[in-house]
Amino acid sequence: MARIFITGSSDGLGLRSAQALAKRGHDVYLHARNSQRAQDARAACPAAKDVFIADLTSTEETKSLAAQLNETGRWDAIVHNAGLMHGVSRQTGKEGIPALFAVNTLAPYILASLVVDPAPPRRHVFLSSGMHHGGDASLRDLQGCSYSDSKLHNVMLAFWFARRLASKGVLSNALNPGWVPTKMGGMGAPDDIDAAIDTYVLLAEGTGPAKDQTGKYWYQSRYARPKAAGRETGYNGAADDEARQSQLIEALEKISGVKPPQ
Repeated sequence: MARIFITGSSDGLGLRSAQALAKRGHDVYLHARNSQRAQDARAACPAAKDVFIADLTSTEETKSLAAQLNETGRWDAIVHNAGLMHGVSRQTGKEGIPALFAVNTLAPYILASLVVDPAPPRRHVFLSSGMHHGGDASLRDLQGCSYSDSKLHNVMLAFWFARRLASKGVLSNALNPGWVPTKMGGMGAPDDIDAAIDTYVLLAEGTGPAKDQTGKYWYQSRYARPKAAGRETGYNGAADDEARQSQLIEALEKISGVKPPQ
């Protein structure tokens, strides 16, 4: 039985993966951005142990969330699932940071950097997308990033944390759920949502083909290679560039004021 925290789990894939993990007997903790969504999450997943509330568009609320997570003891897995896509191009958080960048890129960096007490989680799962292939690896205009840019950032974060935390036995992977029928993906999306949930479960548990695997990009329970055939089954090889990964980390440290884990 594992202790698993999933950001953005009041609906969509986050909620469905939480339900699946709770059904398998794990201690699952949800996350919602406000109290109303927290109530909805509790009703939809009554087996969850608790719901943490934080608006991830705010760096201060994200830092507070990290402190709360540390207070509960060591986590077996954190799934960085929260994400924004549509209709947020002009929205900013409390500190004036663009909402999409704050939620999709900055929040997972902050949580992975600060949730280290008494030890870092055994597994990090960073949510990406096939749309990361269209992301800008130059990291220009980082705060003004597009959804595709942010999903490339997530792969780079997964790979950087895999390297940084390897000596501590931490596994860090990127997950592409595919284009699945959710509120974000649309009901006409062609991919298998059950296969996506199975991959969430696989990586959160660290079992089966995911056992001892780190620094990988996963789709439908298999890890992919750069430039493999197919938009979903391969990943953008620019994410492997360690210098670009470090450039991203340095920029996120400067923006957030949060140092990466040592």
